[in-house]
Amino acid sequence: MKFGRIFAAAASLLLADTAWAAEIKVLSSGGTKEAYLELVPQFEKGSEHRAVTTWSGTVGIKKRIADGEAYDLVIVGAPEIDAFIQQGKMVPGSRVDLMKSGVGVAVRAGAPKPDVSSSDALKKTLLEAKSIGYSTGPSGVYIASLFESMGIADQVKAKLKQTPSGVAVGSIIANGEVEIGFQQVSELIHFPGVDYVGPLPSNVQNITVFSAGIHSGAKQPEAAKALIKFLTAPAAVPVIKKYGMEPG
Repeated sequence: MKFGRIFAAAASLLLADTAWAAEIKVLSSGGTKEAYLELVPQFEKGSEHRAVTTWSGTVGIKKRIADGEAYDLVIVGAPEIDAFIQQGKMVPGSRVDLMKSGVGVAVRAGAPKPDVSSSDALKKTLLEAKSIGYSTGPSGVYIASLFESMGIADQVKAKLKQTPSGVAVGSIIANGEVEIGFQQVSELIHFPGVDYVGPLPSNVQNITVFSAGIHSGAKQPEAAKALIKFLTAPAAVPVIKKYGMEPG
């Protein structure tokens, strides 16, 4: 009888622990991927929660949310989080800025590094390049507008290659499809098979803030908040900077 009571108590404790150890469904863009993949295992070890992450480009994230897919946490550019909140797809007031990244430039590993030290040098490099890669995400939208503001959109149009949503620009640089490519610094700085050249010149740079928000259909909102708190803690800063980003 006594053993039975002890077993029942132990089982109750186990169930309580299991109920608290939540599975957090995360939908995230690739801009934060490298830092996130280093930080999340630390969070899982310390909290016993588990993050199940779906990676997608910004366009893909918008489609998934519009199609009614439910997640606990969404990580994407701040304007998209704000739009989701306005649409009722995310919890009002839940946006938290995690990290930010500028746009970077890269070439295939071993290729000569072009001069991108000034806007004039960048313009010359773009006009001389045989092919140029860019994304469908925030960096790609900005790069397209930059070509317009530089007055070279028509001259470079025929040599542009835009990757599909969720496909890294680094992949088409590494395989030789394009000579030079542009994406978030965080997505190029350690990409296999490419050499990171540097960020855009400061006078033409564009910073994307990647933010998190709680989905309105979240089943584990408290665990999602715990993950956000971990990703914005001071201890996360060195990892964020390691991947060419700055804290939110």
